[in-house]
Amino acid sequence: MVRSTASQVLTSMNVFQVVVASAIAALSGMALAVALRPIRAARAAEKLARAQRDFHRQREQLEAKFIDRAAASGKPRGLRWIDVSFEDDVVYARDRRNRRLKALVAVDVSFEAVEGGGMEEVEAVSNVRAATAEFLYDGGRWCTEGRVYFNLAPTAAVKYLSADLELVAEEHALGRD
Repeated sequence: MVRSTASQVLTSMNVFQVVVASAIAALSGMALAVALRPIRAARAAEKLARAQRDFHRQREQLEAKFIDRAAASGKPRGLRWIDVSFEDDVVYARDRRNRRLKALVAVDVSFEAVEGGGMEEVEAVSNVRAATAEFLYDGGRWCTEGRVYFNLAPTAAVKYLSADLELVAEEHALGRD
């Protein structure tokens, strides 16, 4: 009988040690996660700053590609893109699904009717349209698919697409050096 009591004491001590060790490991893991949070935030800020610098370095080429791709899309139907004016301010947003960074820039777009496109008689064709141009960052390079959001400013586009986009940063022309 003495032996069974001694083994029960050893078993209960082993269980206690495992529970204590598990609790220490869990607390250590949580402390490490909290300690690494500022490091992750600093890395994210560094990546964003690099993406912003890259966008400004490539901006003129990106704008030209945007115009080419948007004009080639055939949208709006029956209209030809004749002029696009880009604003200086940039809104950065992240796609919630794929975490891809996007730059959104306000644009003013002018069209003319395509002959035989059914829009020749519409007076509003000559009206300048406000829109937002979308640019995508693939982690090392900016690109564009010519996607445009008509009748939405960049911040309004982020709000309108809030299920898909989250605001990351806003850059105003007066704030840049």
